[in-house]
Amino acid sequence: MNSGVQVPENSDGKRSTSALGRTVVADALREVDPVGARGALSETSWRQAYILHFRRLVEAGLDSREAALTIARNGLDSLYRQMTYDGGPIGDASHDGDDLGTRTVEGAGEAQRDLVVPYRGNRLTGDDLHRQLDRWIDAGIVEPSFAEAVRAVMANPDWLDLSDKRMVVLGAGAEMGPLISLLRWGADVVAVDLPRPAVWERVLGVAARHAGTLTVPVHSADRNRDTKDLAQGAGADIIHDLPRVTAWLTAIEGDLVLGNYVYADGATNLRVSMAVDALTRSLIQARPETALAFLATPTDVFAVPAEAVAEADRRFRDRTWLRRPVRFLSGGRLLSRNYPPGADPGVHDALVPQQGPNYALAKRLQRWRAALARAEGTTVSLNVAPATRTRSVVRNRALAAAYSGAHRFGIEIFEPATSNTLMAALLVHDLRVAPKSHDHPWRDEAYAAAHGGLWRQAYSPRSALGLAVFLGLGSTRG
Repeated sequence: MNSGVQVPENSDGKRSTSALGRTVVADALREVDPVGARGALSETSWRQAYILHFRRLVEAGLDSREAALTIARNGLDSLYRQMTYDGGPIGDASHDGDDLGTRTVEGAGEAQRDLVVPYRGNRLTGDDLHRQLDRWIDAGIVEPSFAEAVRAVMANPDWLDLSDKRMVVLGAGAEMGPLISLLRWGADVVAVDLPRPAVWERVLGVAARHAGTLTVPVHSADRNRDTKDLAQGAGADIIHDLPRVTAWLTAIEGDLVLGNYVYADGATNLRVSMAVDALTRSLIQARPETALAFLATPTDVFAVPAEAVAEADRRFRDRTWLRRPVRFLSGGRLLSRNYPPGADPGVHDALVPQQGPNYALAKRLQRWRAALARAEGTTVSLNVAPATRTRSVVRNRALAAAYSGAHRFGIEIFEPATSNTLMAALLVHDLRVAPKSHDHPWRDEAYAAAHGGLWRQAYSPRSALGLAVFLGLGSTRG
């Protein structure tokens, strides 16, 4: 079938995300790193070796700001040349049917005007939250700029009044999204998610309990549906209804902040991420004042500051008692250094093979869009979120075990309520504070990162992953 957003067909008439991934990475690299481009295009084991090529996308962009932006621009251009909507170019998607309708639900709660972070059974605010931020910095769990940003929000509680914005949340039901915090603070939220009643029963229930206003799309037949039955008719499928969702959002009044929190399994994640990017591109063209918001995964490749490299090196040297016997017994495969000593910047590679190349490309295209939009003057909030114990992660037995054993290596795995509250606070900060002027996109991505300790731990993540899984399985059985 050719319906909706699709990856291209190959010469055999089959849709191959591996072929797409190889081509996109090669096209992204070709102008800056032609050798890397040839390597990606000739890779015969993409699902296993993609990690090397996604790392190269970061390394090749470190030479200059323009090199990084060229990679981003060419990578996105390649996706738009290849991916389709209803059999035609995705950039030309249009519709001639009925428009989506709109329904609005008013919450009955009282707006919260101070930052409260749920954490390990407590609700942290004021001095307690300041002390926890200090502990996270001391443990290397977050970058110091993360604490600075959160403290700025704490010092300016009026920032939580977002009545001057309309906060669009794509993937409204996502565990890592800011929906609950925004509604708690009384924001005007425009929510989009799949037309699944179970999702909307939960989302509408949240809206009813809190102070904000929730605006949702409905199909024409559901425009007059009773509010108590709204969950049966709310929602829209961006993959299969891209032009109508784009037109609906473009017509929404107010100062929009477009937040991308969509997620799906497997190749569908790449399709929905590309659909959201097409929507984003169209919306910015029609409404250039639109701000953008993303969450970056810590299990990716990032350039990191020299301070993080130095701390990781100190920890590596302090753990000789553990490292030497393990490396000897494993033939040097386990517990290798996180970075070469003195690297500036360091390249932190936490790509997890189990997540696969489709997930990596879906997250990378978001970073590319953020970098290009920021360079063009758009307000962009893109923050590295900590590894979080979401349902999608714990379904994977190996990843769930790795998370259980991660604390043995100085990594903190966050609960969803903690992560999404902190990330919502960073979003508020980014909307209220003029963005810092960084000389390279990697510095924009590293600013205010909450990586959970991955950037400052002693060992490269994949060299410790097997041990973390083993220890996690042991603790789970225990």
